Amino acid sequence: MSTREDVLLQNLKDVHVSLEQACKRAGRSPKEVTLLAVTKYAADEDVQILLKTGQITDIGESRLQQAQARWQQNPAFARWNKIRKHFIGHLQKNKAAKVAQFFDFVDSLDNLETAVLLAKHVPAGKTLRVLVQVKLTDKKTQSGLPLQEARRLVRQIKAQHFANLCLCGYMGIAPQGVTVQTLRTLFRSIKEAFEEDFPDKKERYLSLGMSEDFIVAVEEGSSLPRIGSKLFAKNLEEV
Repeated sequence: MSTREDVLLQNLKDVHVSLEQACKRAGRSPKEVTLLAVTKYAADEDVQILLKTGQITDIGESRLQQAQARWQQNPAFARWNKIRKHFIGHLQKNKAAKVAQFFDFVDSLDNLETAVLLAKHVPAGKTLRVLVQVKLTDKKTQSGLPLQEARRLVRQIKAQHFANLCLCGYMGIAPQGVTVQTLRTLFRSIKEAFEEDFPDKKERYLSLGMSEDFIVAVEEGSSLPRIGSKLFAKNLEEV
């Protein structure tokens, strides 16, 4: 009978194997890809099990208060204070100040006004890394911008020369239930824009792919896949 820890460790191993195989098929080095563990729905105990492996460097949260309760107020998480925290949800302007202070990354930026607010509230001596979110679906509830508008926002942010914001890439959430070829076409369009808009940056990220489509995303160039359910499934049959 597998324990919960056994299941989680096997999940993590399976994800790493899938990432390595995807990189091999694409002729990429696995070192080019950073696993972003989406912890927003995971139990604290499960997150700690994976953190103890030393294989998780980046986590994704989408609710400010929940993230603060876990990573700032829970003493059990104090030892992992070097984990890089990504805000991956829709950012309301009234939360920009606290998000800028607490998180290391904002992966879901979609307007200039929010960028200005973030820059205003980044603590002294800190650089907040930001990604512009590209909208790949027709869902009205989906955040982000169509690709051409996202590229325009990148140009606008660059023109501002924010000293404490590091604009370093794109994030996109693909539609569900589409063919692999459709996914590849969508991912390639963002990859092409990414290479044109961030050609020389030493630090840059293309965050494409989630648990359902991260393999295709990595094959098409994603360097920061966001994986939650594949890591935290309750049993191996759910993975």
